[in-house]
Amino acid sequence: MAADKRDFDEFLEKFKKHHDLMVDELHKVIIGQSNVIDQILAAIFTGGHCLLVGVPGLAKTLLVSTIAQILDVQFRRVQFTPDLMPSDITGTNVLEETDTGRREFRFVNGPVFTNILLADEINRTPPKTQASLLQAMQEREVTAGQQTYKLPEPFFVIATQNPIEQEGTYPLPEAQLDRFMFNVKVDYPTLEEEERILAATTTGEKPEIRKVLSAKSILFLQRQINMIEAAPLTVNYVARLVRATRPSDPAAPKFVKDMVDWGAGPRAGQYLIAGAKAVAAMNGRPSISVADVKEVAIPVLRHRVSTNFQAQAEGMKTEDVIHRLLKEVPEPQIPKYV
Repeated sequence: MAADKRDFDEFLEKFKKHHDLMVDELHKVIIGQSNVIDQILAAIFTGGHCLLVGVPGLAKTLLVSTIAQILDVQFRRVQFTPDLMPSDITGTNVLEETDTGRREFRFVNGPVFTNILLADEINRTPPKTQASLLQAMQEREVTAGQQTYKLPEPFFVIATQNPIEQEGTYPLPEAQLDRFMFNVKVDYPTLEEEERILAATTTGEKPEIRKVLSAKSILFLQRQINMIEAAPLTVNYVARLVRATRPSDPAAPKFVKDMVDWGAGPRAGQYLIAGAKAVAAMNGRPSISVADVKEVAIPVLRHRVSTNFQAQAEGMKTEDVIHRLLKEVPEPQIPKYV
């Protein structure tokens, strides 16, 4: 048991070094956005998908492509447009003639057969094409005709979305949104960061990016991070926090009953614990804390809680409701033994 603990402590130490190295490599290209970077890496380390929401010009696409550069994995980018068809994502059966003159169908892989799929402006394609990603994101497989094809491992979808321009867009349905572990808000840089961006990007120089992790290493890290301990009291806190977002739950606070149409499901709790494990690992700790859960609560719950007209009338956004919940849901009390 002691040897296993030493091995796990050594793993956490090495993992923290790998994480810090990845962040350093990313900051050669991406200035600022430290929280965004950590949230995307947390999703990758736990096998989750990310939705990046931000106005154009905030380097969302550059961030994802740079992450793909530091990981020794396959990377594909798809620009979602109104005329995109499901087969343009998943692939299609083509009729071929063999050497013997016999005709048969052969499946040609679509861009979804990769390790990191960047779905650029995912809300610009119709629901039929958006839905083609549902099976891929949940089951990591694609069905074409009567055949089901496994996707390579690891597999992540990182999608971008413009929150301002709504003309010609198709809002993602709730089932699609729920497939994303994190809804990450990419905000404007600070004045100092913007000055550094302007100085660094107008010289014509391109920094060299080193590869840090292979696909095999990522899968190993995911298995190890899954072993990080989640104490029963912390699990109980996560369950109470998620249930408090549901207006139909008797334990929900009054402001939730008044301002929320529907709350988060059990998958939110799973992602809260998974995200907290990634945060603990990135900080070199073998177990999660309530603080780790709170750190990932906004990106996990942001797209899983729907506020109503009363909340909008009072100027309460979804983030405001979650912040208030984090203050009102009591933290677990560690029992004292006399």
